[in-house]
Amino acid sequence: MEVFLIRVLQFMLAISLLVLLHEGGHFFFAKLFGVRVDKFYIFFDWKFSLFKFKPKNSDTEYGVGWLPLGGYCKIAGMIDESFDTEQMKQPMQPWEFRAKPAWQRLLIMIGGVMVNFVLALFIYSQILFWWGDTYIPVRDMTMGMKFNEEAKSYGFKDGDILIGTEEHAFKDFSADLYRDISEAHRVDIIRDGKPMSIALPGELNLLNMMKADPSFVRPLLPAKVDSILPGSPADKLGMVKGDEILALNGKPVDSYNEFIDLLGRRADMLAVAKTSADSMKARTVTLVYSHEGAKDTATTALTPELKLGFTVQTVAGLYKPVTREYGFLESIPAGIKYGFHVLASYVDDLKYVFSAEGAKSLGGFGAIGSLFPPMWDWYMFWKMTAFLSIILAFMNILPIPALDGGHVLFLLYEMVTRRKPSETFMLYAEYVGFAILILLMVVANLNDILRAIGYM
Repeated sequence: MEVFLIRVLQFMLAISLLVLLHEGGHFFFAKLFGVRVDKFYIFFDWKFSLFKFKPKNSDTEYGVGWLPLGGYCKIAGMIDESFDTEQMKQPMQPWEFRAKPAWQRLLIMIGGVMVNFVLALFIYSQILFWWGDTYIPVRDMTMGMKFNEEAKSYGFKDGDILIGTEEHAFKDFSADLYRDISEAHRVDIIRDGKPMSIALPGELNLLNMMKADPSFVRPLLPAKVDSILPGSPADKLGMVKGDEILALNGKPVDSYNEFIDLLGRRADMLAVAKTSADSMKARTVTLVYSHEGAKDTATTALTPELKLGFTVQTVAGLYKPVTREYGFLESIPAGIKYGFHVLASYVDDLKYVFSAEGAKSLGGFGAIGSLFPPMWDWYMFWKMTAFLSIILAFMNILPIPALDGGHVLFLLYEMVTRRKPSETFMLYAEYVGFAILILLMVVANLNDILRAIGYM
């Protein structure tokens, strides 16, 4: 419960900050050009609000709604998500949005996106300035990688040390490494101490690579015990730190990765078990393991979650990380470069959304919230906030009615043709756009629910 609350708090703080600044971008340009803002709200106040106030001699009501699906800045003389058509029936006033020239209206509409994008670049720069860039170089992972069958079909072998592609060297083990491999025509490796290259088609499916079970490539981890959970099956067997799993149910185990993969097959048996005897059979395993210099064999029942009850050293424990530090002036261009890289990678990955697997990968509030760490970590909080800020900027500029990008599209049409779309058209476009957004939100959050109950 504590982990859930910490994640919720981080998520709510990040979203509140991003919505506040996004709507503040619209508000700034509206005020700059003398346009009246009727309402400025964080979250939606459908039917009622949690808090609101209107300063003396001000036209703007400020408040906090109860529905945390975004926020809004209600600008006078504009058809928006409030669907206020009564105001549009009145004679045009000089302080209304519709009375201003198209270029001013355009700046008002892109103000939120501009703020979110600049904010993300600023946060990335400050992350590099305060924390630097800490990572474990892939080429320093001297135990190499563990590959799945698809990767092996292209010529990779367990234990290969990844160096880079024809484009550039790999940096760390992250989504970028998968992306580089998916686009590569050549991957350079070290095998048994000798450099060599593997030819690839240059068009592997990134989503399939990452979602495969086991995934295309993972750092190879020795199946050597680092710690034992008291009262666990491993503890009852007398296993101690330094013991190493050699085989499971007669199948050789060359790494912790292999051990986990074999347990995954037991999970398939457990899923179709119909009786308690079937469940116990799925949970019962025979181990061969080294123990204080000798080889032991034992049969034991795993926990209901199919755990033996030991941990191994993680990548962070096996290898020494390196840190690149940045001065304040250095951090600015580095942060900008990193922000553009994040945006380009996100845009490139969008092509997978239009596939069946990609649609299943869509996530709602639960998926986004789970990206935040289980403990309060300012480094990860700001990194996630910057990422969400870039996503919010990009998604809002898409040419979908009801989003900023939809209004921008109609404004550009007006600037080119010198003809303004009718208010009736704009209203119906807003309805259509809003329906599309609601549908996407339902699908994304339904995916979260289905994943939570084990259907996806």
